[in-house]
Amino acid sequence: MTDTETRLKALMLRGLEGDAPAYRECLALLGVRLRAYFARRMAGAPGDVEDMVQETLLAVHIKRATWDSAQSFTAWAHAVARYKLIDHWRRRKIRQTLPIEDHAEFLAAEEHDPGVGLELDRALASLPDRQRILVSDVKLAGLSLAEAGARAGISEGAAKVALHRALKSLAERMRLADR
Repeated sequence: MTDTETRLKALMLRGLEGDAPAYRECLALLGVRLRAYFARRMAGAPGDVEDMVQETLLAVHIKRATWDSAQSFTAWAHAVARYKLIDHWRRRKIRQTLPIEDHAEFLAAEEHDPGVGLELDRALASLPDRQRILVSDVKLAGLSLAEAGARAGISEGAAKVALHRALKSLAERMRLADR
C-alpha cells in the first residue's frame, strides 16, 4: 500500500465517522491528484479540467457510502474519475480510450518527497538499458509507445512488451524492498 493510499484511506475513514476536517483534507488531497489526472488527459480542453475535478469530487461525496473500506480508496476514486472522464468525452462526442493500468499515474500526482527522486534513479538504474530508457521516455517524459519505440529502434509492440516487463520488474523490486 502506498503512502498516498494509506493517507487518503485513513482520512476518508475518519471522514465517514464524522470528522469534517479529515474529510475536507481527503477531498483536497484527492483534488490535487484529480487535477493532474485530468490535465494529462484533457490537454486539448484545459478549461474543462477544473469542472471535471469538481464533478468527480461531488460524485465521490455522493457515492462515498458505496466505497468498501476493506478495498483501496484510491482505486475506487480513480474508477469514479475514469467514468466521469469517459462520460465527458461521450457528451463531447470524442473517441478516446483509457488503459485500465493508468491507476499508477493517478497515484503519481502527489507532492514529491525529495528522497523519491533518488529511489527512482536507483530503481531505474537496476533495469537493462533498453527498459530503463523506455520507462523514462514513456512514464517520465510522456512519449507515446510508438515514439519511445522509434527512439529505441524497436516496434511499438516490442516497446509495449519491454515496458510492461520493466514495470513488472520495478514493481517486484519495490514490493521486496517494502518488506
